[in-house]
Amino acid sequence: MENFQNIRIAVDAIVFGYKNNNLYVLLIQQQFGSTEKYWALPGGLVKQDESLSDAVIRELHEETNVQLTFMEQLYTFGDDIYRDSRNRVISVAYYALVDASHLEIKADTDAEKVQWYKIDEIPALAFDHNIILEKAISRLKAKLTYEPIGFDLLPDEFLFSDLENLYCTILEKEIDRRNFRKKILSYGFLEQTENFSPIKSGRPAKLFKFDKLKYNALIQNGFHFEIKFA
Repeated sequence: MENFQNIRIAVDAIVFGYKNNNLYVLLIQQQFGSTEKYWALPGGLVKQDESLSDAVIRELHEETNVQLTFMEQLYTFGDDIYRDSRNRVISVAYYALVDASHLEIKADTDAEKVQWYKIDEIPALAFDHNIILEKAISRLKAKLTYEPIGFDLLPDEFLFSDLENLYCTILEKEIDRRNFRKKILSYGFLEQTENFSPIKSGRPAKLFKFDKLKYNALIQNGFHFEIKFA
């Protein structure tokens, strides 16, 4: 039968975290049909009765104990028909940004280990997961310049220097900190709180927080977020 299909649909999750001025991604360790163990992105096959987004949220929670309510679809991987040696599998990848310092990760179901890996220390991953991760990093770098998604990687209250360091780390560029601060504050969606950093070194610095309601109101009025670097 020429039109017969035996194709499976999977989902993979690229979860980025940021701490101590480093960008991390969440990986799990599994066995894939052999005695050799591999690190991989969390994910798995979509059940017959669930949506793609439900599948990726379920797999992530089952394998890592991370529970998310929002993930954005990244890309569909399937041009390489041999990307999984066991079956013909098409994978829909999703990515998310989280405050890694507030997540309790724990391996479960078919994951033996779960661990945060620095982006510059990623091992050889199972299947085409290194390619998927590269695509996600590229999307993250691009989107950081036209949407304020960086706040999702920070605690609810943070030092302004933390935001500056986040941009420098992810974009791998030095920034003019004075102009960056002036531009970000001019947008009006960053609020200085009355709380100070708990770090007792040097002059006490006040914490900031991102006002998402103000940002959404600005978007409704045609606001365009843009951060450019020379």
